[in-house]
Amino acid sequence: MKNTKFKFEDLKVYNKALEFIDMVYKTCESFPKTERYALSSQFTRAAVSIALNIAEGSSDTDKQFNRFLQMALDSVNECVVCSTVAKRQDYFSAELDNEIRQKLVELSKMITSLQKYLKTKTNH
Repeated sequence: MKNTKFKFEDLKVYNKALEFIDMVYKTCESFPKTERYALSSQFTRAAVSIALNIAEGSSDTDKQFNRFLQMALDSVNECVVCSTVAKRQDYFSAELDNEIRQKLVELSKMITSLQKYLKTKTNH
């Protein structure tokens, strides 16, 4: 049986977002049980939201896709705050916070580049 693939699954930014989700889930496993429905839930939801917005917007017009990419960027920023809070609460090290931030910077740049591409594409 042939594996059905959706167009957005070929986007590098979408696949990077999936890798980031894996990292966040693994990281949140070490959080205290008291955070299960608090910070850990917020962090994983924000991370998943990045990929969801990329996927959801990709099937729409370029203008709408751009709007969804902006929401994905907003979720990237939300993840920055979650990571900062977790570090400040000593749920993980400054090194891990830095690694998470590097991944978020990369995602942010990829999303912004895609937005710029869509804007130049619609202006021609």
